[in-house]
Amino acid sequence: MVAPVTRRGFLGFAGVAAASISLPNLTALPMPAVFRRRASRPAAVSSANGLRAVARAMELLLQGRDTLDAAVEGVKIQELDPADNSVGYGGLPNEDGVVQLDASCMHGPTKRAGAVAALEGIKTPSEVARLVLLYTNHILLAGEGAKRFALSYGFKEEDLLTPESRQLWLEWRANRGPDDDWLDMPAKTPMVARPTGTINLDVVNAAGDVSSVTTTSGLAWKLPGRVGDSPIVGAGQYTDNDVGAAGSTGRGESNIMVCGGFLTVEQMRRGMKPTDACLATLKRVLAQSPARLLLADGRPRFDLKFYAVNKRGELGAASMYPGQYAAHDGREAALRDAAFLFQRPG
Repeated sequence: MVAPVTRRGFLGFAGVAAASISLPNLTALPMPAVFRRRASRPAAVSSANGLRAVARAMELLLQGRDTLDAAVEGVKIQELDPADNSVGYGGLPNEDGVVQLDASCMHGPTKRAGAVAALEGIKTPSEVARLVLLYTNHILLAGEGAKRFALSYGFKEEDLLTPESRQLWLEWRANRGPDDDWLDMPAKTPMVARPTGTINLDVVNAAGDVSSVTTTSGLAWKLPGRVGDSPIVGAGQYTDNDVGAAGSTGRGESNIMVCGGFLTVEQMRRGMKPTDACLATLKRVLAQSPARLLLADGRPRFDLKFYAVNKRGELGAASMYPGQYAAHDGREAALRDAAFLFQRPG
């Protein structure tokens, strides 16, 4: 028969049992990790033609302006510059001599995006893309519909060709082949060269809010209606407010094939620094490139660059071949050398 146990007896027994247990040395055990949110610092990263853009964006960020507004105001400098024939006014046209512009943007805090493609007659497609983001339930408007949308907000339709960009197109058209009906003219650049150009700008403010924008006139002398990566959310640029932002310039078709903006941000989500994330995406591009785009030694016949900034304000860029990018680290705007995969063919 089991003797009854009183409350006092049970507590006494429990105390003796506890005293007899050999406890481990707690000071010798690893302590659990405590993650603290690291402070962000304002930063802006852009393509090499964006030195003025990063300076303007940083000026606005330090004034407390929204990150997307700062990014759009930055790239507008190039869109309105007739000397930059890669974007906006003065951009090089398609094979019919018509300038068709593309742009996209993302706003990290609201998780929204906007884009326009094959937009004609409007100098600043980045502004139109922002309006798509702000006032519609859509993301991408194209062609005539994109132009009507812009005109409804008061934009003025204008001829985007400058005398210089028109002359370049005339020379290209004349020199396409020896048997056409156009007289050959001295060309400023070899006919095999098809200029590409874009501006991407990615920014983060002191609160850690992130935005990105990419705008372009696309590949010179392209087929009418051709759309590259710039207006494709996830390719030409991508933002995740928990991680950072990334964008690109260069051969758009190759970027579209790997969703390069999104992939670069995902590499940062996994812990990669911005430059390493850009390099990793370039390696994926190379692996996805068909043989016709590669030299005999495996190097690409094209160039492609990625730019990235994370939520902390760390930034970087990488390209297939040596090049530069524009950056503002909160102290100064400067051109920096990008990391790269290959030396240029000799």
